[in-house]
Amino acid sequence: MDYSKSGGANAAKTSPKPKRGAQKGAPKVAATDKTALLARMKAAAAKKP
Repeated sequence: MDYSKSGGANAAKTSPKPKRGAQKGAPKVAATDKTALLARMKAAAAKKP
């Protein structure tokens, strides 16, 4: 029997992978956000004895 004429199974198609990291055009984290975060962290640390 000539198996070359029967054809093989179709290869599975890969799905697109999700993007990782910062997207293009995403807003940058401002320094004011970091200072507010630091203030919240210091307040939480002061609250815990």
